[in-house]
Amino acid sequence: MTTTQHLLDERYGRSAGSERRTRGILIGAAITLAVVLTAWVVWGGLSGTSATLETRELGYTDATDTSITVQWEVTAPPGTPVHCALQALNSSFGIVGWTIVEIPASPERTRSLAQTVRTSEPAVTGLPYRCWLP
Repeated sequence: MTTTQHLLDERYGRSAGSERRTRGILIGAAITLAVVLTAWVVWGGLSGTSATLETRELGYTDATDTSITVQWEVTAPPGTPVHCALQALNSSFGIVGWTIVEIPASPERTRSLAQTVRTSEPAVTGLPYRCWLP
């Protein structure tokens, strides 16, 4: 004798076997996710190299109608040349001056630098945009 519940379970695929299969799929997905997450943490966090280049803005001086002197600090491995892009901004934060500076290799790890950037109009600030290893 079949009950209504039994007919509904057969019609919609609800059985003891399907529950075990669903549970198995969920457990397998959770294990896969855990393995992928662990691999990502190991690959990205433990085996990755640490940052070898840091830049710090120190300020600006000598702002005139046609130039500004940008002061910044670069920390890089000794003996490594560095390139830096410097920018000058106006009061609307528009770029009014830009230059790329090639910094030769040095035995020092941290160096304080200053560079004059020519501008197309008066600048209110100057700062390093980005530095990179060539």
